[in-house]
Amino acid sequence: MDHSAHFQFFGRLQNLLVRPHQAGDVLYTFTEYPAVKDAIEALGIPHTEVAALAINGTSVSFAYPLQHTDRVEVYPHAWPLTLASLVSLTPPLPDPPRFILDVHLGKLARRLRMLGFDCLYRNDYEDAEIVEIACRDDRIVLTRDRGLLKRKRVVWGCLLDGDRFPEQLRELEARYGLLADISPLGRCPNCNGLLQPVAKGEILERLEPKTRLYYDAFRRCIDCAQIYWEGTHAEKILDWVRGLCAARMLEK
Repeated sequence: MDHSAHFQFFGRLQNLLVRPHQAGDVLYTFTEYPAVKDAIEALGIPHTEVAALAINGTSVSFAYPLQHTDRVEVYPHAWPLTLASLVSLTPPLPDPPRFILDVHLGKLARRLRMLGFDCLYRNDYEDAEIVEIACRDDRIVLTRDRGLLKRKRVVWGCLLDGDRFPEQLRELEARYGLLADISPLGRCPNCNGLLQPVAKGEILERLEPKTRLYYDAFRRCIDCAQIYWEGTHAEKILDWVRGLCAARMLEK
């Protein structure tokens, strides 16, 4: 016997549905009694994008078995209304937030590292490896791949809409409020290692003549040993960070 339930998706979730539905209004048909999580993911939305659920006006978990004539309300993260009265479906985030990015997000990984965030990235990560590392190290998975975030073991994740890092950074700021936790020039953008102060005398032989002459404060990556100093490149990074913060203040 066929059953049906009425789903109402809010906010950005409306755009994530695999087939367009007016105003996020979906009539979902089913035969047995699937978990509501399975129904939501069958409609194209990874569980990581859902902050809370209400069925027939009552807050429920993803494990709730869908019933005939149920009315399901599905809320995204940071939805301004109603969420306070519902049970969160996502455990508290790692503090500070730590990330692992899939193979398509190399530029974003580099920029996040410039902001001081712990970001694992390789261009040869397999999906299963990303999930394993995320679970082991309590990391947030960043990706544009819905299938990756539908994997059951993924606890935290963000499906990015934008295909360029400026838009992606704005999405992450809206989701996680990252600009409150930035530490510019704290990590190596190449390998993610922490940068620590190093005496000029220890690295003198590695410096170009003009760098030796004009700069005295240096940092060295504890992992790859790359040397950094606050020259023109660092100033551009800091200007970029100031621009991000200013833009965020204007949005508020």
